[in-house]
Amino acid sequence: MFFICSPEIYPFRWQRRQGITVSVFIATSLDGYIAREDGNLDWLDAASRTIPSGEDLGYEVFMTPIDAIIMGRNSFEKVQSFGDWPYKKHTFILSNSLTTVPDELAENLDILSGSPKDIVSKIRKKGFENLYVDGGVTIQNFLQAGLITDLTITTIPIILGNGLPLFGDLSSDVQLSLTAYKGFDFGFTQSSYDVIS
Repeated sequence: MFFICSPEIYPFRWQRRQGITVSVFIATSLDGYIAREDGNLDWLDAASRTIPSGEDLGYEVFMTPIDAIIMGRNSFEKVQSFGDWPYKKHTFILSNSLTTVPDELAENLDILSGSPKDIVSKIRKKGFENLYVDGGVTIQNFLQAGLITDLTITTIPIILGNGLPLFGDLSSDVQLSLTAYKGFDFGFTQSSYDVIS
């Protein structure tokens, strides 16, 4: 069943949660890609210029309860290429080869390696409970490991035909429950799901 709700509904979803959350908040093309094959986001940059000033698609509300961010090295390097580091939350970079981060970011960044379950265990021991996972491969690995608790996916009205997909192979089905749906006047749609199995 689909229903319309505003982003202000989202905090109530969080208040009902118990224990750790591992969340996804991401945009895709209509055919499910998060970037072109070379990682280019030109299509997303163009689409973002259609968003009215002051509209953040519920991002600030989503981020409010987040304690820490998890992203892969490729996502880390892509975010760095945008200029100033945009995140105020503690960020964990997943890499087997990266050993250092820029000095100006060192206070709020850690490098971790291991399986998704090991990563979450290490992060929880540091006192972080509500986690935001970013980056295609990282999301796929955490979903495959059964660690993702909820997803918010904003769909951009463009068909790319190929690129880097949000989802990959799974060993079993992942059942979802729709918790929120919103259509925007500028053509975007946004769906939020809880992972139920």
